[in-house]
Amino acid sequence: MSKTVRVDQKGRLKIPVSLLTALKEFGTEFFITSEHGESVRIYPLKVWNEIEKRLVRLCWRNRNRQKLLTRAKYFGQTIKMDDQGRVLIPAVLRDTAQMKGEVDVLDYQNYLEVWNHGRFVSNLNRSPITEQDENALNRLAS
Repeated sequence: MSKTVRVDQKGRLKIPVSLLTALKEFGTEFFITSEHGESVRIYPLKVWNEIEKRLVRLCWRNRNRQKLLTRAKYFGQTIKMDDQGRVLIPAVLRDTAQMKGEVDVLDYQNYLEVWNHGRFVSNLNRSPITEQDENALNRLAS
């Protein structure tokens, strides 16, 4: 599901009400980060802690995986949701991901992904669905 909302002038994102109930089941603390700085990922802190444990184990086995953990730490910060259901996007991530004004919030199984609306639409247009993509989706649906 995708919802379009706004990031306020202070860099706070109000979590859409339709997503808030499910998120609050995990608590009110979140780890907000990014893999590449173009978008924002919001993980419930409990979910992120498990992911981080797995990343650390991967890094011990394969040093090339260290870059994932390094990026997550560079962009990331633990944030507590305020009483109005808002989370503060970390400053470095606000800048690199252009988190201001209208943004799109995508709901995944264990995290939210937030994109600057203009950047998101541009990425969609640059990467159209291919016949191979359609075939893969059809296989999953059958």
